Amino acid sequence: MITSNPFSDIATLIPPAVMQGYVVLMFLLVVGGTILDTVHKKSAKYFFELAKTAKKRATRTVGTGEKVSIAVGTLANEVLTSSEFNNQKRRMSHLLTMYGFIIFVVTTAILIFSYTGGDAQAPGIVSLLWHLGALMLAVGGYWFWFFIRVDVFAEGNKWYQLQQRDMFIVSLLAMSTFALLWSFTGSMLMFALFIAASTFLFSTVLWSKFAHMFFKPAAAFQKKVAWADGSRENLPFIPENRNDPETLAKFPDLKTYMGDAPLSMGLGIKRETPNHH
Repeated sequence: MITSNPFSDIATLIPPAVMQGYVVLMFLLVVGGTILDTVHKKSAKYFFELAKTAKKRATRTVGTGEKVSIAVGTLANEVLTSSEFNNQKRRMSHLLTMYGFIIFVVTTAILIFSYTGGDAQAPGIVSLLWHLGALMLAVGGYWFWFFIRVDVFAEGNKWYQLQQRDMFIVSLLAMSTFALLWSFTGSMLMFALFIAASTFLFSTVLWSKFAHMFFKPAAAFQKKVAWADGSRENLPFIPENRNDPETLAKFPDLKTYMGDAPLSMGLGIKRETPNHH
């Protein structure tokens, strides 16, 4: 069953052209919603103004090669492996959800556009990946929802208390759950709920955290550039060597108020067990 294309069976009731049109419409809703979100929250304006301010405070110029290296590092760490998460459970949940979503969406498009019309049979591996993606998305999402969410795990709120910020994760969970139930049962009710959840997910980008997925890598890249060029996001300079002549000239009373204490004491949040993110 998990190696069969669920969309080929529904093609007898819904023409492939309609399903393909639906996928295109959802894609356009995501693009349009992200653009509107950028305009409404002035995200692009914020990033450009932040970059302009950082350039004025920069103490060195970051060359093109170094920026490419930073971009590659951001892609490898913050995007592909989510290494910024110190809580390993949060990191695994995020990776399962992210890769599950990507696999599920890509294989959905492949199955609908390539294997719903005519006599072409979808390769078993594609259908298997569709089910695997939905399962990864569900496991990662439910893991986050019941065991990791800040307002539930750290503040003791009930898991069923919903707020606007929960629209994204709830619709993701609903989409993956109903997709699996529809595939395994063939129920038209499950299919209708799957389509309803998908439509809600992709049409509410302006109000949910969907667009956050696109802004996060850009913010991480800009932060690394700011530290590389010396602007340091307008944060204070922390000397590395208390006996360095240049440091003593800049901070003549350093030893008076610091004594033998470490110059960098690290993040206070790292001194407690990371039970939340």
